[in-house]
Amino acid sequence: MPKPISRTFAALLFTAAPLALIAASPGHAQEADRFASVEIKAERLADGVAVLFGAGGNIGVSFGPDGTVLIDDQYAPLTGKIQAAVKDLGADPVKYLINTHWHGDHSGGNENLGAAGALIMAHDHVRERLVKGTDKVPPAAPAALPVITYHDGIKLHLNGDEVRVRHMKHAHTDGDSIVFWTKANVLHMGDLFFHKVTLPFIDLSSGGNARGILAAADKVLAMVDEDTKIIPGHGPVATKADLAAYRDMMKSVIAAVETAQGEGKSLAQVQAMKPAAQWDINPDAFIKGDAFVEAVYKSLQQPAHAEEHADGHSDQQAEGHAH
Repeated sequence: MPKPISRTFAALLFTAAPLALIAASPGHAQEADRFASVEIKAERLADGVAVLFGAGGNIGVSFGPDGTVLIDDQYAPLTGKIQAAVKDLGADPVKYLINTHWHGDHSGGNENLGAAGALIMAHDHVRERLVKGTDKVPPAAPAALPVITYHDGIKLHLNGDEVRVRHMKHAHTDGDSIVFWTKANVLHMGDLFFHKVTLPFIDLSSGGNARGILAAADKVLAMVDEDTKIIPGHGPVATKADLAAYRDMMKSVIAAVETAQGEGKSLAQVQAMKPAAQWDINPDAFIKGDAFVEAVYKSLQQPAHAEEHADGHSDQQAEGHAH
């Protein structure tokens, strides 16, 4: 089972930089040691479908006669171990790669896998954010960029399954995707779902919003059944009941914060109410109660996002774009 997200690991959460940059930074010896000691562990979920646990986001794997599909790829220094774990499953080298969003603990291996020949796919905003970078994350190398991007979603017909990739707008970030193997009945949620390891992380700086996470949970719950195996971004494989409990938690906290805002309470006053206390139970969690409540509070201060996006696409459109 994957371990809870530690505060040491949290420091690397957004890093998309190659190992050379990590090695040049303070504390690089400790981080190098962390990557050196990471084990990639596999759990088979269905015929030809598995999940890999390591350091960073959980990795989905589909393998069969049409080639190996990877969902997310953790950090660049782990690529070799991930490739070895894929081989141990009896799978061919990675042919297709889908990023659930742009954060470095889910896309850090893009450059390595892209250079090795993998075709990378992701939402439009993932490519845009990787191209631009931030003041802390350098722009990604060309080999790390998604070659196929989409606005609403895309379907892949591979390895005897229909793989539905669907964008969930303005949730953890503005570029989140879920990936659903319809025949295998396995669904990867990326960081739209943190299971048993931490309270939700809402990246407001990347277009995230608490309302979007709640909406995504509702949409996924309408797609799955009691037998569906749900891969969270972090934490052990979950069930529909687990996701329903997560949705109910989001709904409860959002409602409490919204009511308090309507009464004119400040952020500090709402945090003092501890609306997330009953779920804030992991002392090593990356996101604790006050940080989660702050993100919800600030989310609710923002206007609801319009159906029409700045690029002219509506949420009902489904387009794939090759770059």
